[in-house]
Amino acid sequence: MKIQVAGPGCARCTTVEKNVIEAVAELGIDADVSKIKDVREYAKLGVLFTPAIVIDGKVAVAGKVPTVADLKKILSAAR
Repeated sequence: MKIQVAGPGCARCTTVEKNVIEAVAELGIDADVSKIKDVREYAKLGVLFTPAIVIDGKVAVAGKVPTVADLKKILSAAR
């Protein structure tokens, strides 16, 4: 599973990245988690609002900071 956290690097984006890493660890998912800070790059993926989470090329969350519990539900459904 490829998970990308998109955003300019603000505190909210950092929190989302931390929550994603924690959710992945708790679920024991084999995932490649990366961060995209370049506006042009995440715009190509269809991200209109940040922070955003892109799972396997599809925008799963945009414009909000999901909790670890929320992310576990999202990631489980995306498997």
